[in-house]
Amino acid sequence: MISYIYDGSFEGFLTLVFEAYERKAYPETIMIKGKVQPLLFGEPVEVFTDESKSSRVWRGLIKKVSHGNARKLYRAFLSEQSGVEMLLFRLISDVFDRNNTKLDDFRQAEILELHRLDKMIGREVHRMHAFVRFRKSKDGLYFALIEPDFNVIPLIGSHFKKRYTDQPWLILDIRRNYGIHYDLKEMKEVRIIERSRGLRELYHSTPEGIEESDDGYQELWRTYFNSVNIPERKNLKLHLQHVPVRYWKYLPEKHNTSK
Repeated sequence: MISYIYDGSFEGFLTLVFEAYERKAYPETIMIKGKVQPLLFGEPVEVFTDESKSSRVWRGLIKKVSHGNARKLYRAFLSEQSGVEMLLFRLISDVFDRNNTKLDDFRQAEILELHRLDKMIGREVHRMHAFVRFRKSKDGLYFALIEPDFNVIPLIGSHFKKRYTDQPWLILDIRRNYGIHYDLKEMKEVRIIERSRGLRELYHSTPEGIEESDDGYQELWRTYFNSVNIPERKNLKLHLQHVPVRYWKYLPEKHNTSK
């Protein structure tokens, strides 16, 4: 049993699984580079992402488990919960070593946790589908900022590509400094290299780069929600349950005045 370090990517994690089997040394702990905790004994082994190794593990998995269960394993990884890598390693080793491919025995704590994380991610994806609000720049690019609790960028792109296939857009996760860009042909992952100014402040301001008509779109959101709001039926507790306060900062309908 040894400790492993990887780069935090899903491909890096699958490479780690490959190397653990190759070394015949299952992990005792798995840490992300840059977040390494000091160990009492020994030095951790660093694993470098290798696409050929990660692909072999993934192909091996989808031969044994259903598409839905493979997707659950991936979505659980994106939850970024503490200890999720060890949870997934135990589940994957169960699939490979004991042919436990159905992942539906809820008496097993790891399987119960896998399904809990999958539901949690599903709720966050649903919220991002509902709460993303684009602004329009003067060069015609629609852009939106988000700060989801979990790493859902890889799961939301196809939704917006289907809805906004005729306009270029960019969604940035400013908590994780990356996002997706659609250029009318394909979606690509983009990363924020340097922040010269707070993106959140830029989003809420009216800089020179923002299309003048964008204020009209922001006002339309406010008008729409004001028109469907029925004060006599106001239920703040229920409202907060469906629209938690942490998402309000990027919702124009939650800001009373237009910029």
